Amino acid sequence: MRCSMSRKGSCWDNAPTESFFNSLKNERVHGTRYRTHREAVADLFEYIEVFYNRSRRHSSLGFMSPTQFMQVWLAAQRTKHTAA
Repeated sequence: MRCSMSRKGSCWDNAPTESFFNSLKNERVHGTRYRTHREAVADLFEYIEVFYNRSRRHSSLGFMSPTQFMQVWLAAQRTKHTAA
């Protein structure tokens, strides 16, 4: 882990983290009651690994899911490599 190097009032270094936790809370946790810690961990793992990291559209990726973005990028690389 690296210490924050931003100046006072500059929120850019933690903006992605705050955005993620906002999405997590609004899309999954609010209104959900977990009976056990294990149930909460399993549900959050499913949200992060299955939904958020694979299929949720991200504004930073041009509103594509990470899977779609990777497919488009790989196709562009193949085209670039073939043209060279």
